[in-house]
Amino acid sequence: MVKNVVGGFADYTLVSLHCLRIYLDKSYCNAFDLLSEMPRILAEIGLEEGDLPHHSTLVKAFDRFKIKLWRVLLRLSSELHDLSGHAAVDATSFHRENASKHYCRWTNYRVQTLKATALVDTESQAALNVHCTTERTHDTQLGWQVACHNAGDLHSLAADKGYD
Repeated sequence: MVKNVVGGFADYTLVSLHCLRIYLDKSYCNAFDLLSEMPRILAEIGLEEGDLPHHSTLVKAFDRFKIKLWRVLLRLSSELHDLSGHAAVDATSFHRENASKHYCRWTNYRVQTLKATALVDTESQAALNVHCTTERTHDTQLGWQVACHNAGDLHSLAADKGYD
């Protein structure tokens, strides 16, 4: 795992805190309140009670993480499942319609559409690979790229008619 430091905290510490927040199924603020009462868990990730970062540090850290870290987490999470070797690929687009024009100008936000292509094991429903892009790329090009990344583990691949 990459051992970069963001805001005085190592990447593995911030990722561990985020995973604990998801496990606890709490907001950032509520999860950190609970974690402040769990000194043994904090000690396992190298923190003491007074060392817990502000919840905004965790939110900002995810913008700085490299894609390599997310790929490792995705691979490790998919290894928790018994994979069948049969997968399906599909893409969906998310359009920026709700952001105000003032916000977009203020933050220099130019993205209009985000396309996400996912490769999912059909039996366990585990995400095997995900590709996101803001470019106008046809599904077949992205689907091929996502499937080839996991080709050695697949016995079959299903897709809708757009992937012919």
